[in-house]
Amino acid sequence: MKLYEYEAKEIARRYNIPVPRGKPVSTPEEAQQVASELGGQVVIKAQVLVGGRGLAGGVKFASTPGEAREVAAKLLSTEIRGLKVSTVLVEEKICISRELYLSLVIDRAARKPVFLISEMGGVEIEELARKYPDKIKKIYIDPEVGYSSYMSRIAVDVLNLPWSSIGELDSIMKSMYKIMIDYDAELVEFNPLVYTCDGKLIAVDAKITIDDNSLFKHPELQALYGREYSEYERKAKELGFSYVELDGDIGVISNGAGLTMATMDSILYYGGKPANFLDIGGGASRDRVKEAVKLMLLHPRPRVLLVNIFGGITRCDEVAMGIIEALRETGSTKPIVVRMLGTNEEEGRRILIENDIEVYVEMDDAVKKAVELAKR
Repeated sequence: MKLYEYEAKEIARRYNIPVPRGKPVSTPEEAQQVASELGGQVVIKAQVLVGGRGLAGGVKFASTPGEAREVAAKLLSTEIRGLKVSTVLVEEKICISRELYLSLVIDRAARKPVFLISEMGGVEIEELARKYPDKIKKIYIDPEVGYSSYMSRIAVDVLNLPWSSIGELDSIMKSMYKIMIDYDAELVEFNPLVYTCDGKLIAVDAKITIDDNSLFKHPELQALYGREYSEYERKAKELGFSYVELDGDIGVISNGAGLTMATMDSILYYGGKPANFLDIGGGASRDRVKEAVKLMLLHPRPRVLLVNIFGGITRCDEVAMGIIEALRETGSTKPIVVRMLGTNEEEGRRILIENDIEVYVEMDDAVKKAVELAKR
């Protein structure tokens, strides 16, 4: 579960991590009042649970309280990456000398928390890792030992900071680890962590992601669960599907997490982009298949729907009937590409072919066709 920036900063503040002074507001008038309290020069940030906010126009500056009111009014009437802005964070403007990257995440392969550190802050970590992988330093934490101050001595060199900053950096890193433990966090990120013009370290942006499975231990956070979901993610959760929204244009429905992920990988390999991850699970009935297909047919983003089924306990004829019923109920003309193999596949193939839907045996052939249709 992702926290809004202002919520993450409130937690950081409680753990004595320096953050800019500021308040979240939901009206232009409140923005003007907060800007006045902060001295006029402020930064105004749309509070949305997606990355790349700055590039999407969600971070603006204002030099006067009146300008802050105008900027807030514009942001509060817009959408950032498909999400409506209902709250903005108004903060004091910080004089920045350098932007740094510092995060603490769970490395599931190593089964350890790991600090990711780079002197190239202000860039999305995915982009940083792709373009400059040698600029990211990893420091693993042994869970049985916990945080040790020697880690800050490594970090101060990686970040090319003066040794006079080591006390501040050590305190920040120690607090990050404590936040991760206390809140069962999967991510604690400051990007950027800035070195100010007067030689201080301040987290001007903050992200914290909580492990959903731990929410029973945090009753104060339980009411926040699910708010980051899109309309279709909420519907999928209500229907009991494993579903993740992505930004591509090929809808994916498959059975089993492994096969679904392999389908997405194949789409990328052949030059397409998946619009989602949707696993209907094993032994899915025609009704379950129908609801999954309807969800994707009604979703505005996918141009093509790719259904990839390996029928073990899942019957291919039930899948075929679910697809046909979904098409009839929605009236959609969106192209559907089906790869089907396994139990009752002959009957399933017959049903689909009779309804003018081509069925493939090889996954690669089906994926190539879906990518071709999406590009067309």
